[in-house]
Amino acid sequence: MVTSGMKQYLRDLAKRKDLIIYLVISGLKAQHKNSFLGYFWWLIDPFLNVAIYYFVVVVIFQRPGGAAYGMYLVSGMIVWRWMAATVSSASNSILSQGGIISQVYLPKSVFPVGAALNHLVNFGFGLIIIFIFLFYFNYSLGSQIIWLPVIILVQLVFMLAISFPIAFVCVFIRDVNNLVDHGMRLWFFGSPVIWYKDMIPEHLVILLKVNPMYHLLDAYRSVFMENTGPDGMALLIIAAGSVLAIVPMLYFYSLKEHLILKSL
Repeated sequence: MVTSGMKQYLRDLAKRKDLIIYLVISGLKAQHKNSFLGYFWWLIDPFLNVAIYYFVVVVIFQRPGGAAYGMYLVSGMIVWRWMAATVSSASNSILSQGGIISQVYLPKSVFPVGAALNHLVNFGFGLIIIFIFLFYFNYSLGSQIIWLPVIILVQLVFMLAISFPIAFVCVFIRDVNNLVDHGMRLWFFGSPVIWYKDMIPEHLVILLKVNPMYHLLDAYRSVFMENTGPDGMALLIIAAGSVLAIVPMLYFYSLKEHLILKSL
């Protein structure tokens, strides 16, 4: 049940659209602003990230390469890069805005939202790299591409469900930032980002099935590489579970975020 306090909190959050836009724009401007190539790094960085892992896996470890693995890797790395960057930024999103928070009242949940949308823009540039690889490897896109915005939206909601609690906890337990980095690294190697899903031992398949990133990665690859629709039920479960996590978390923010100001 949505209380009057919760309704007021959501109204306050909706009124801060201008601040969210400011956080996104200022965050984008801050990235690479002192570098020689500037905003070109939005394209260069994901490309180099993919190239490094391709070299390690194919050249050094002698795993099968070619077009199939090239597309498999580029889609996995860019999707994961969005995930990891969002969670990492969200963990520090409230702490880094202590100056604003101490001067004016605003819903503190606005900061993880701004971090997520900031990296959504970066992910858009990563999609350009994916489309370049699709063209280079002669993959053809069909009508199933209409699923892409749905998959992106599901992943965005999923990341917000993770970002809200992490951002709050990090205000009070600063060491959580370090634990998040290690946890994301473990999650990376436990997800089929750089390895094929059929490489996992049979007795560990259950761990793969309960991993939301497995289903999200599979959804992107179904659209990009196989020209088929994703597993709609899996996406629905991820989206519904994320919403069910976000709603009580926003209620928690509405009740307890006054403690944040005392801790900063």
